[in-house]
Amino acid sequence: MYQTLEIERDGEQATLWLNRPQKLNPLSLQTLEELVKAAAELSADPALKVVIIAGRGRCFSAGADLTGFPEPQEAGARAAADAGRRMADAVEGINAITIARLQGWCVGGGLVLAAACDLRVAAADARFSIPEVDLGIPLAWGGIPRLVREIGPALTKELVITCRPFDATEALSAGFLNRVVAPGELDSHIAELAATVAAKPAFPAQATKRHVDAVTANQVGLARSWADADSLLAGLSDPECAAARQHYLEQTLKKRGR
Repeated sequence: MYQTLEIERDGEQATLWLNRPQKLNPLSLQTLEELVKAAAELSADPALKVVIIAGRGRCFSAGADLTGFPEPQEAGARAAADAGRRMADAVEGINAITIARLQGWCVGGGLVLAAACDLRVAAADARFSIPEVDLGIPLAWGGIPRLVREIGPALTKELVITCRPFDATEALSAGFLNRVVAPGELDSHIAELAATVAAKPAFPAQATKRHVDAVTANQVGLARSWADADSLLAGLSDPECAAARQHYLEQTLKKRGR
C-alpha cells in the first residue's frame, strides 16, 4: 500500500516508519501524500492508543525533497506546495498519542513532522537544522506556528532566520524534546514511554491531547498556515531566492565531497 512508508502494528501500539533509509528518509511529494493516507488509516483504528513515528536507518529525516515538486508556474504547483501542511495537520490529527523517535539528523520538514507529534524523544547524538532560508524559501507546512508553540517566538526567529544547527541538549532545554537518551537506549526508552501511555484509559488521554491542541491552536494561529503554500511558491519564483538556493546546494555538495 505504501512505497516510502511502513506500518508495524503491535496490539494497542503502531509504528509508522519513514522507509527510505538509503536517501535519509526525504519527504518527497509521494511521501507527504502517503503520510496523509497513513494518518487516516491509523486514526480509523479505535484500538490504537499509541503511534510511534520514526525513520529507518541513521537519521529521522533529511527534510523536504524539492526535486520532485512541480515548477511554480506548472499546474498543480499550489497543491504540491500545500502537501506538507496537509501532512502535518493529518499527523497532528491522529487520534492516538503520537511519539516521535528521533536519531541522527532531523532537518527542515522533518522537524515540522516531529513538531506535529505529541511527544518527542531523541538520541543524544541527534542533530537539528532548519535550512529553508538558506534555500531561499520560508519555513512552510505550518512549521512557524508549531515551533512558536513548542519553543517560543524569539528562539523560533533565531533558528529559522540564522539556519544554525542545534543539538539535542539545546532542543531539550528549549522545550522541543521531552527526553534525551543515550543512542543505544533510544528504543528501550521509546518502548517504556509507549507502554506507559498505552496503559492509560484512551478517552481521558486523548481528551487531554485535544484540549491542549485546541488551546495552543488559538494561541499560535495554526489555521493561517493555509497561506504557507503561497509563500513557498513566492520563494521558489524569486530570482534572489533561486540564486541563494543554488549556492546552498553547491556548498552542500562540496562538503559531501570532502
